[in-house]
Amino acid sequence: MSPDILNRECALRIALASRVLPGVQLPRLIEAIIEKVDAPIREDGLARLTVADLRQALKRPKSESGEEGGPGDEALEMAVRYLSGERDVEPGLPAIEDYVPGDMADSVRIAMASNTGEKLDGHFGSCLRFLVYQVSATESRLVDIRETETADLTDDRNAARAAMVSDCQVLYVQGIGGPAAAKVIRAGVHPVKFPRGSVASEVITQLQGVLKGAPPPWLAKSMGRQPQTLEKFRTGVEA
Repeated sequence: MSPDILNRECALRIALASRVLPGVQLPRLIEAIIEKVDAPIREDGLARLTVADLRQALKRPKSESGEEGGPGDEALEMAVRYLSGERDVEPGLPAIEDYVPGDMADSVRIAMASNTGEKLDGHFGSCLRFLVYQVSATESRLVDIRETETADLTDDRNAARAAMVSDCQVLYVQGIGGPAAAKVIRAGVHPVKFPRGSVASEVITQLQGVLKGAPPPWLAKSMGRQPQTLEKFRTGVEA
């Protein structure tokens, strides 16, 4: 779409809205918006959209059971708020804790691909944010929440997302493609897949079990410890 039809701010709003509308691809959402506000899309037009507008524009034909499909009202409400210009729409995000480098001896920094609260439930290339934790064998702190909206407007979104977590040693995701994983590794980060997802606390507890034992050489080095074993790093999931 040409710049005269969709400016940067509108692109951000629409990208955020599309993420909370299950089953609605970005081109389909843009078509629905144009149906209601006409082109060119502008901020004031997006702000006028209502839940009823999106429901009507995005509804699918009746199924065999006679029911019309489409996103639910909760998802539509969140999308409308994003389209109006809100950024922190999702409730329940965890609080960031104070951390000064050196506070936690023998700790590592990890990132989790997340869409909901304090959960590992996102794929690398599409998650809404990265939750960043500092973790030692006995303690963990959420030190940052990094929204991915800006990265998605770059020419190479995967490289931009990898750069966002380049200060971490481990990246936990539900899924990641081969080319994207290569960019994460080149950024010095070890990707680990949890295909079924999890909550952050369970992932951290599992990692702490590794830290209490004999972590693999690459992880021990990042902790400032002398490697004691060549045992493969295991988290109980596919790496």
